[in-house]
Parts: sequence; structure tokens; C-alpha cells
Amino acid sequence: MRKPLLFLTGLLLSLQALAQLQSPTQFFGFAPGEQMVPTHRLYQYATHVSQQVPTKVKLMSYGQTFEKRPLMMVVVSSEENIKNLDQIRTDNLKSIGLMAGQPTSKTRPAIVWMSYNVHGNEVTNSAAFPKVLHELLAGGAVADKILKNTVVILAPCLNPDGHDRYINWYNQKVGVTANANTSAWEHGEPWPGGRWNHYLFDPNRDWAWQTQEIMQQLVAAFQQWMPQVHGDFHEMGPNSPYYFAPSAKPYHEDITPWQREMQEVIGTYNKRYFDRNSWLYYTRERFDLFYPSYGDTWPTYNGAIAMTYEQGGGGIAGLAYERPDEGDTLRLTHRVAHVSAASIATMEAIADRSGKVVEEFVKFYDRNQNSPIGLYKSYVVKTAGDEGRVKALKTLLDKNQIRYGYANDSRALTGYNYLTQKDESFKTEVGDLVISAYQPKSNLLKILFEIKPMLEDSVTYDITSWCVPLAYGAKTYGVKERLTPNPQAPASSPQPAISGKPYAYIVSWKSAEDAKFLAAIAKQKVRVRAAEKTFDMGGKTYAAGTLIITRAGNEGLGDSFDKIVQAEATKFGVALSATESGAASKGSDFGSDYVYNLKTTPRVGLLAGEGTTATNVGEIWHFFDQELSYPLTLIDPNSRFGAGIPFAKLDVLIVPSGFGSLIRESQFPALREWLRSGGRLILLENATGLLADKEGFGLKNKKDDSKKSDKKNDDDNLKAFANRERESVSDESPGSIYKIKLDNSHPLAFGFPDHYFALVNNVYNYEFLKNGWNVGYLKSEKDGYVAGFTGKNVKEKLPNSLFLGVEEVGRGKIVYIANNPLFRGFWYNGKLLFSNAVFMLP
Repeated sequence: MRKPLLFLTGLLLSLQALAQLQSPTQFFGFAPGEQMVPTHRLYQYATHVSQQVPTKVKLMSYGQTFEKRPLMMVVVSSEENIKNLDQIRTDNLKSIGLMAGQPTSKTRPAIVWMSYNVHGNEVTNSAAFPKVLHELLAGGAVADKILKNTVVILAPCLNPDGHDRYINWYNQKVGVTANANTSAWEHGEPWPGGRWNHYLFDPNRDWAWQTQEIMQQLVAAFQQWMPQVHGDFHEMGPNSPYYFAPSAKPYHEDITPWQREMQEVIGTYNKRYFDRNSWLYYTRERFDLFYPSYGDTWPTYNGAIAMTYEQGGGGIAGLAYERPDEGDTLRLTHRVAHVSAASIATMEAIADRSGKVVEEFVKFYDRNQNSPIGLYKSYVVKTAGDEGRVKALKTLLDKNQIRYGYANDSRALTGYNYLTQKDESFKTEVGDLVISAYQPKSNLLKILFEIKPMLEDSVTYDITSWCVPLAYGAKTYGVKERLTPNPQAPASSPQPAISGKPYAYIVSWKSAEDAKFLAAIAKQKVRVRAAEKTFDMGGKTYAAGTLIITRAGNEGLGDSFDKIVQAEATKFGVALSATESGAASKGSDFGSDYVYNLKTTPRVGLLAGEGTTATNVGEIWHFFDQELSYPLTLIDPNSRFGAGIPFAKLDVLIVPSGFGSLIRESQFPALREWLRSGGRLILLENATGLLADKEGFGLKNKKDDSKKSDKKNDDDNLKAFANRERESVSDESPGSIYKIKLDNSHPLAFGFPDHYFALVNNVYNYEFLKNGWNVGYLKSEKDGYVAGFTGKNVKEKLPNSLFLGVEEVGRGKIVYIANNPLFRGFWYNGKLLFSNAVFMLP
């Protein structure tokens, strides 16, 4: 009789807990969507639920944001599943090769992860979280089925810093009753908005690169579970309805038939819920599955079934928004109902075929490990002399749990050289990085390394190329045969100890790691010189840009001089050479004019605020703050407390991409005087247009020299309205890769060969400088093209276009960078280019 008694006791305790469980309305004092809820209040409700129903709910922390807000997730399932939760998790990892050992059970529930509010001001999704959580625990056939057949992970808010930035602003502007009038204060979210994280990055485009702390922690937690399903919840413009799967084309060619089928299945379940309520929705448009660093694509390329969900609303919508075209009012309560329904519908679709979902997931990883897709079965990255780039590349691989090893010996092979785009013979050397395709993350590896992803449709939502070897500038070979790497790094010969007080230290300038070293010693007042030309010393050749740190000029540091230089070199893994003489065996001696002084500690300012592109500001800010650890002053030129731009307090001024005139005409005289006195102005992307065609400056837009016949111009005007979206891409270059030519004798191109692989998002059509240095340019679109989609009108602008230029104004310089070398923080080779602009110009 004990078993029935225990059962009844457990049942009574469960019923008692549910009786004490408060609904969101009871807990908050208002229904979901009636007010804005900050992140900590969401966590308070999750805590309440986990305390009242501990047998079905676990609240877990997976880190904290830059602004020290916690990052939390809530696991919900049946009592049986929660009891065996860690076994379910580890069995899943063991079954796909990401954890050693064999799973204890072949049958287990599917893991479904729902991510809300990766964009901070898309508050509908976090507002729906309490409603979804309560519905899962409130009972009923659908909820019970979901809890029995799945483990649900709810991430209430992926971006608490951005979310609370928006919530706090909105709650300060709204009155007792929300004002639906779109002209009301509460609909005018100020710069930079709550969409972004602390450093103004878009975290939803950072899944693969993981440059931001919230994404590093999220992906680490995600990979501790490896869910079979991921729902990525967003908002779009307030005049749109609701969007769910199936996704739009293009689908990446490596998305499996099963994943494509489940896009349709999940869409069907969502349609049932929305049709039942007569809610508007659409599918198969705009939101594709291609760029690999989204919340739908990255999990998809890791074998999951992953979808984007988009609710009409966003930061402008607030609690109530009067739709001008629809004649109705969109309310947050409506939006919450849609998100909640989509969440439950998706979970139900998986619960009805949980066993098949798990089975197909295991098959995906079996194929990766035993019969990987793609032409190349191994990748070899040459390491000697390029340790900085390879170190950074290994960090990216580690973040994505892509396994690698090392070459044991010298071996002759043939492979595809990514840098030359040719098949070539080469030899491995001991210590070269070797990455085998026979591993669990093979599919993701192939996609991140592919040079020309197959594009089935030119109308895409994001960039169309991203090749990691080109992004890192790493000499990489794709090899068709299977290589077995040694998992242990070969024992490296210890760097010879530097004793005494050498005449000078020498550091090659090749990667962003070298820039970090320079920034570190510069902050400590170490004076540094740079070689303008190649020189030989001690039987070794050093390229232009090599850092020369002489004792002369640093006498004031005393004994700390050697300690600083050696300690920072060790910290950043920089190869440090020492010399007892300043005489070069070939090239210029260290006292030559061709070995010039760098500005020891340039005072660097960055324009920010209204009119600037928040993400570009964030990319520069993050690079200085988190990578270089070098002081940067953010300046709002429109601040009513400031007096414009404090030129006298700056050595370098960076103007990011933006809108309108970021430097007022009234400040041009001060700008010119500052430049003549030695200031350095760095203009990025469309900010280069600030001085284009302006009197006294050398940058000129190309003249309109169209050679089209009148007949062709007439034909161009005969466009079908139905083709308007497709026609518009003629003027776009969504992240195509071009190999631009470099004058690497100029300091702006130090550390590079005679070319640079640029990720091109915009073309600004500038002439070559007549009285300046044309450092980076394209002579021919055809010769420079590498990968990605480029519209036909853009192709016409590319020949003889300036990408990188330097104009001298008195003792100062203007650096034109008609591109974004720090794009999303993942184009690693661009960081060296940008560092040149800041530190290396004499």
C-alpha cells in the first residue's frame, strides 16, 4: 500500500504548490502587456515560480552583462524529466560526440530553447515570458504533453542592458494612460535606442563571432545543452503583423531536408493557432536562412531546427500605437498574445514528434563525424611567422567548439590556397594548425570556412560572404584528403631569455595582437619607433612597420623599461627580439629618418550621439575599450553642455558612419587649423563624404560619365512594380568580399602584403586623390571580386575606386577609409588596418 500512498502524497503536494502559484496578473498586479516590466521583475516572477513548483521548474544563472545585470534561464518540464535533468543533458551531449562516453538511455525528450529579447527594445518577447511560463504549468492536455515530451528552456531576456535602457526611458515618458498618437513623446526613442547591448553591438548578429560578453556566455550555455530546437523571438516595424516559419529563401545549401521539412511543420502548427484567433500573419518572406551568425542560422548549422519569429511593434510601438494605414491601435497586450501563442504552438509541434526530432539530431552529428559534407576534409593553417592571427583564429574555433590539432611533421600536400584562390602544392610544418572535418562541428566548420557560399536568391536579409580565413588573413589550405591532427601542441622552443640591458627591442608588426602590445606599452609611457623600410639585422629580415623600442628616449623609465616591454610581450604572446646595436646590416640604422617616432600616447576622440550610426560607434568603442585597452573619449558634438568638438584636447579624431553633417560647417576653420598643427582625422564609411568635394580638401566624387545610350536609359525606366524589391538590390553590395590593392610601403598598410581582403557593404565612388596617397584601391571589379553578391550598379562604380587614402594638411593628416574594417568586430584583419590609422602614421 505504500506506493499508492506516496503517489497520493506527491499529487497533493503538487496540487498545493499549484494552488500557491500566482499568475502573472496576480504577481505583477496587471496583465502581461499592460505595463513595461524591467528585467529584474521578470526574474522575480521566475524565482517565485521555481520556488512554488520546484519539481517542474529550475532557475539557472549563466552569467552577467557588462552592466552587471544577471543572465538567467528557466528550465521547465515534467517532474520525471526534471528529476533526470542532468542525465538528459549529458546523454544528449554524449550522443552527438560533444562529451565523452555513451548515453545511458536511447530515449529522451527533445530540448526546446526559446530566446526572448536579444534586441532590448523588442519588449513584447520578454513581456510574454511570464505568460508562457504560467501556461506551461497551468495544466491542460497541450501543456502536459509538452512537459512530458520536451525539456523547455526559456531565456527571458538575452540583452538586459539594452532592455532596461529602453524600459527605463519609456516608463519615464508614459503617463497614466498610454498615448497611441505616434507623435507622442513615448514613441520617440532617443539615440542609441535599446536595441543594442552596452557596446552598441547587435547581439543577434554575433552568434558565431561571439565578440560580446552576453553572446559569449549565452553560446557557452547553449553548448552545454545543445537543444534540438531554437525559437528566436523578435519584433519588426509596427505596421506589420506576425511572421513565423517557414523562412524565406535563400536557404543555405547545407540545411538538411529534415530541417526544411520541420520549417513547414512548425509553420503549420503556428497557422492553426493564428487562424483560430483570426490574427494576421505571413511566412516565406524577408527572413532567410543564410548568414551564419543569427539566432536561427547558427543553431541550424549546429543541427537544430531553428526559426525567427517577428511581431509587428518594436521600440516605437510602446504600450499602444495607432496604425495609420490600418485605422486601429496596436497594443502590447495584443503583441504578447501573439508571442505566447507562437511559443506554445512551436513547443506542441515538437512534443508531437519528440522522438523523431532527437533521432534526426543524432543522425546529423553522426554524418558530421563519419561522412562530413563539403569538398575539403581537412584545413591547414600555416603558423610560423603568423602566430598572432593563428592565436586569434584558435580563440574563434574554441568559442564554437570546433576541434583542431597540429601537424606532426613536414608533409607534401596539394590544397586550395584561400589567399590566392588557387590549388597549390605546399608542405606542412611542425606546429601548423590542422582542422579535420571529421568532428561533431563539421557542418559549422565547413560553412564558416567556405569562400563562396551558394546563393540561390540575390534578395537577402544580410551579408552574403564571411569567409573566416580571409577575415583573419590567415594562410589557409583546404585539403581534400583526411588528415589526423595531433591534439597536443608540439613543444615550442622557449624564447631565448633576454638578459642585461639591450640597445633596443624589436617586434614585427603583423596582427592585432601586436597592436594590443603597442597600446599596452604606450599607456605606460614607453616611446616607440617604427621602421619605414625593410631592414636586416642579426641574420633576419624585418618588414616595414616593425616596432623598434630603443633604450634611447626611454631613459626616464629606468629599470622599469625592460620589465614593461618584456612583461607585455609575454602577456600578448608577441615575439620579442633584442639587439645590442642600432646598426642594420641592410637598410636603415635605427637613428635614420626612416625610423620614425610614433606618437607615444595619442589622445583619441570618437564622435557619438545623434546623427552617428550606433553600431559603428560601438565597434570602435569596443575595440579600444575591450581589445586595445586604450583610453578613448566619446564626444557628442551636439551636447548642450559641450562647445562642439574640443580639437585642442585631441591628437586623433575618429568620425564614424552617420547621417547628415557630423562636423558643423562653422567648425571647419577650427578643423583646418587643428589639422595644420598635426591633428589626425579618420573618416569611416559615409563619413568620408563629409569632406568630399569641399573646398580645400582633396577627396572628390567621381563625375557622372555615363556612356549609356538614350535607348538603354529609357529601357531602364521600364520596370515592373512587382519586381521593385529585386530591382533595388542592383544598388547594393551586401557584404561581398573584394581583394583590393594596397601600397604597403605606406604606414596605413604596414603589416599587410600588397592586398587586403575587404568586406564591402557600400561603395562611395571616389576618384583617386591627386594630392595625397592612394593606399587601397580597386583597378578592376572583375579582378578584385572574390565572393558574395554585388548589384550591377555597384559593379559599375568599383573600377578605379578609392578605398583607403591619406591626405596631408600641413603637419596633419586625413585618413579616408571608405569601408568598415571593424565590421561587427569579426573582420579580424581589419583591426590591424584600423590600428595603423590610429598609431602608425608618422
